[in-house]
Amino acid sequence: MSREIQASKEPANADKPAAQKVSKAGSFMAGGLAACIAVTVTNPIELVKTRMQLQGEMTTHGQKIYKNPVQALGVIFKNEGVRGLQKGLSCAYIYQIGLNGSRLGFYEPIRALLNRTFYPALDPHKVQNVAVNVASGATSGIIGAIMGSPLFLIKTRMQSYSSAVKVGQQTHYTSIANGLSTIYRAEGIKGLFRGVDAAILRTGAGSSVQLPIYNTAKGFLLRNNMMKEGTGLHLVASTISGLGVGVVMNPWDVILTRVYNQKGNLYKGPLDCFIKTVRIEGIGALYKGFEAQIFRIAPHTVLCLTFMEQTMKLVYAVESKVLSS
Repeated sequence: MSREIQASKEPANADKPAAQKVSKAGSFMAGGLAACIAVTVTNPIELVKTRMQLQGEMTTHGQKIYKNPVQALGVIFKNEGVRGLQKGLSCAYIYQIGLNGSRLGFYEPIRALLNRTFYPALDPHKVQNVAVNVASGATSGIIGAIMGSPLFLIKTRMQSYSSAVKVGQQTHYTSIANGLSTIYRAEGIKGLFRGVDAAILRTGAGSSVQLPIYNTAKGFLLRNNMMKEGTGLHLVASTISGLGVGVVMNPWDVILTRVYNQKGNLYKGPLDCFIKTVRIEGIGALYKGFEAQIFRIAPHTVLCLTFMEQTMKLVYAVESKVLSS
């Protein structure tokens, strides 16, 4: 058989990366699985970030209990032990499946759809337009934020609660089910989605830059022969992406944490929270917990995107086996 005939027998998408060959359901599962692996490692620093963002809330002279991420980890471990450092982890797993399964899983299908719309004559998977990539990242992130909002609400309140050192408003839930049922009984479905507008702003901002920066950095390194395809490339591109996400997302993350954690109606919404925070605590308050944010988002993004390369390959292998059987 000639080489030309052999080539014609290969699947049309044989040269495409796994992310572009798996089904939408497969993309969702691969993205969610990668995010769960990452959050297992980064949940303690997420907890630290939450508490640092809440300390000194609505005051100009609040006591600074948590001075930096490393000191904060030590304080929490001393007072609450290992279990204290992993508060909200089970909730974080479910949330990550909803948020990152959507954010990472729907990014490529949305990007392909937009490229088909605006560049019908070109291969939608090969077109790299910054505006399309940003819109795809933001849209997929917003879908995930809406799906995962009730879980993030419970997680935030679980992580902020401490019987030893109190920052922010304190709400104690014994489990995910207890948190969801308590909120539902008191506020109904609307209460479960309290702060979803802040979640959309925060996640939309972060998602709009995460994958575009990752893909741009990865493409730049490959085009300039600075690195070859492989784990090292994925790690470097992920690190660059994580730093960009941290800078863009932190102000909205502070707002989200406070809107979710509030009891009653201290803030009418994210805009009201933004104005009150800046007016009382100054513009610098929007970057409270930034060190913890970078300490969290960089390794989380590295782990998430690096593992996603592998989980996409795993899901594609499973789907291919099922289809061929």
